[in-house]
Amino acid sequence: MIFDKTSTRPLDTSLTSAATVPQVPVVVPDYLEKTYWWAYTHPNAVRVFERQWLVNLILWGNFSRLRDLALQDMGEVITGQVLQVACVYGNLTEHIVRRLDPQAHLSVIDVAPVQIKNLHQKLRDKRQVSILQQDASNMGFMDASQDTTLVFFLLHEMPVEVRRQTISEALRVTKPGGKIIFVDYHKPVASSPFRYIMVPILTTLEPFAMDLWQHEITEWLSPADSYSHIDKHTYFGGLYQKVVITR
Repeated sequence: MIFDKTSTRPLDTSLTSAATVPQVPVVVPDYLEKTYWWAYTHPNAVRVFERQWLVNLILWGNFSRLRDLALQDMGEVITGQVLQVACVYGNLTEHIVRRLDPQAHLSVIDVAPVQIKNLHQKLRDKRQVSILQQDASNMGFMDASQDTTLVFFLLHEMPVEVRRQTISEALRVTKPGGKIIFVDYHKPVASSPFRYIMVPILTTLEPFAMDLWQHEITEWLSPADSYSHIDKHTYFGGLYQKVVITR
């Protein structure tokens, strides 16, 4: 079963806890269709990009390191309700599933039907996993329903207002005391060659990404977003960052 462009249903309701997740109408955003059709929404995109070596190359050999840094904050054994915002090429989701406590549950959302279908096909063990079509900027989860929320290389692909709404939504659905983990691009230090190499790459292929060079992720928090602590680290000469917000 495959989604139409507009849908309110998960790809396979037998694999989700849809009864506990209110569904909202979902439309693939115009910016995604126009800007990232080649990477995410075209049926051939998965055939090209769903290769571990390629996603590692795109991140200059840092995929596994950045994945493991995110997992480190999630814990050796991941408990409670866990939310991954957007499907990710590569083996991130598989590694999360391996760490799940027997009573834990992982929900993965994505707005693109092609990505939902791909995750269903590549994820062998879905016993503790729900895969849902949702818009990250307007999620269907209840307030304070998630213990941990992970946003892995998504913010740089969004226009500023969508990014702002996505961050607010991530905080909204996370329980007080829970973590929201962001891993994404960052402005490299002046001595890094990637400060110069990445400019033409990002401006050509990732037109919203330079925002993360010019602003802190925390600048997109709204006054209504409540949290208790923010922790930030940068990696690979500052090209990448991990920001952990504790509610």
